[in-house]
Amino acid sequence: MYGTAKFKQRPKDADTVTDHISPDQLRHALSQFPTGVTVVTCAQNGAPLGMTANSFNSVSLDPPLVLWSVIKTAGRYAPFAAAQRFSIHVLHHDQSDLCLGFAKNGQHFEHVDWHYLDTGVPVLDRCLARFDCEQYALHDAGDHSIIVGRVTHHTQDTGRPLIFSQGTFL
Repeated sequence: MYGTAKFKQRPKDADTVTDHISPDQLRHALSQFPTGVTVVTCAQNGAPLGMTANSFNSVSLDPPLVLWSVIKTAGRYAPFAAAQRFSIHVLHHDQSDLCLGFAKNGQHFEHVDWHYLDTGVPVLDRCLARFDCEQYALHDAGDHSIIVGRVTHHTQDTGRPLIFSQGTFL
């Protein structure tokens, strides 16, 4: 019933109280939620760099904000955390090879058509949608950082997105 629910207040020491949760079991449970697949790109010392990410989400329409998260132990963490400009590419349903390529190798650009924007950010020529961003905020979030981008430009194609769920592409 609306208006009658009582909410439990978090204990003051809630951040120090942790139930043991297995990362592998949690990852498996989270895999039940289907996600779209993106490739995020930036320039590192003038060279193109890419990374696959399925942690993309909208944040705000005004101002136009989106977010994605990156694990701090990733070899490509530092350049993406420092990037003041980046682009997020939503992949088409038939781009699983592209997704896997950038998951393994940040310099996977030799296998795709791409170009630099005037801002110096490398972008993929074919994707379902692209969000060109300026870094708006960087938040610590456990073993990840949440990178919030202010969308400065976007493009959109037609088609179906690449979806990942339960360890497989749909």
